Amino acid sequence: MSIKAFGRAQGPFDFAQGERHGGNWQFFSKLRFDMIATSDFKRGSTKILFKKEPWLVLSFSHVKPGKGGAFVKTKLRSLVSGVIYEETFRSGEKFPEPDLEYSTMQFLYADDQYHFMNQENYEQVAFNKNQLASVINYLKEGACYNMLAFEGKTLTMEAPMFMDLKVTETMPGVRGDTAQGGSKPATLESGLVLQVPLFVAEGDVLKVDTREDLYIERVEK
Repeated sequence: MSIKAFGRAQGPFDFAQGERHGGNWQFFSKLRFDMIATSDFKRGSTKILFKKEPWLVLSFSHVKPGKGGAFVKTKLRSLVSGVIYEETFRSGEKFPEPDLEYSTMQFLYADDQYHFMNQENYEQVAFNKNQLASVINYLKEGACYNMLAFEGKTLTMEAPMFMDLKVTETMPGVRGDTAQGGSKPATLESGLVLQVPLFVAEGDVLKVDTREDLYIERVEK
């Protein structure tokens, strides 16, 4: 457990929460955690400790029924197994923050594996395609990514929230076309295919939201 897990404790551990999150009383009774409430959820970035595992909040919606208490419908992805799970939580329910270890890894090249270099100790590490499922469409030589580990085991790699990627293939752009005038598919240098405005041409550099596979703007012609 890192120092961070002790640093911003927000009151004693709720034993009702302990039962909901796996009932590991010996573990929880010794520690105080940063707690994350449902009101703190951010799509595609919030990570919580749930059922003794770290989970990523993919999406959520707050529901206020006519009768009864408010609740939050949530879609989660396990950072251990990759399983997608839907769960409903009480509004305001809190979760421990998982003690994840982060390392900055620079992508070097790919052959039968994908080779990265740790930017802290310069150690080179190779991964297979399955281990990089979350970033495989955003791999760009020289770019840096976050490697996540939990309890000493590498879980996944995360791309930056936004990346600038060059268009390698698309239909010719049309003079005068605007973002509101329709869209077309474009293949980017990382292999990702997404919908872009009609004015985008091959060789343009686009800003892309990696959480949604979404075109944001053209940053360079």
